[in-house]
Amino acid sequence: MSGSLTSGIRSVAVFCGSSEGHRGVYRSAAASLGRFLCERNIHIVYGGGNVGLMGVLADAALAEGATVTGVMPQHLVDREIAHRGLSRLIIVDDMHERKAKMAELAEAFIALPGGPGTMEEFFEAWVWHQLGLHSKPVGLLSVDGYYDALGRFFEHMVEEGFMSRTYRDMIVVEKEATQLFERLSAQYGNTG
Repeated sequence: MSGSLTSGIRSVAVFCGSSEGHRGVYRSAAASLGRFLCERNIHIVYGGGNVGLMGVLADAALAEGATVTGVMPQHLVDREIAHRGLSRLIIVDDMHERKAKMAELAEAFIALPGGPGTMEEFFEAWVWHQLGLHSKPVGLLSVDGYYDALGRFFEHMVEEGFMSRTYRDMIVVEKEATQLFERLSAQYGNTG
């Protein structure tokens, strides 16, 4: 375990797609992140699915011996998309309870590439940080530049006066997991 990289972060919520995207780079990045977190003995909390990047992340981490907790609403379990090989599967009533439970269990948040659901989860974690409901670091893993346009839009929000620089700086955006964790760890060390 490389303690210098984790700087005390022991658990991370990972938001990611229930699809794999059209390019293999996304699948590779999800598997790599799962292994990366396992190597650092970081507990993974995620949406609990066996599909898309969620399943890839969980499978890669579990294959290396990681502890992986899934949090899933009953209606999605009923659709048979729950990963049955997890260290722990927490079944909740709805999506709101899912996000609250993931936030409770995690000390940091990462979004891998994903669609509207991933964005909604990421934005809620970020806004909760802005509102002072938590002080946990929030980051985007911009695989192959996936979040670059979003980063430019964040700058546009600041330039147009709809967001303060302080709120923009709460978000860590990196293309590689190592750099992302170095920066998340620095934030965690200052606020955790």
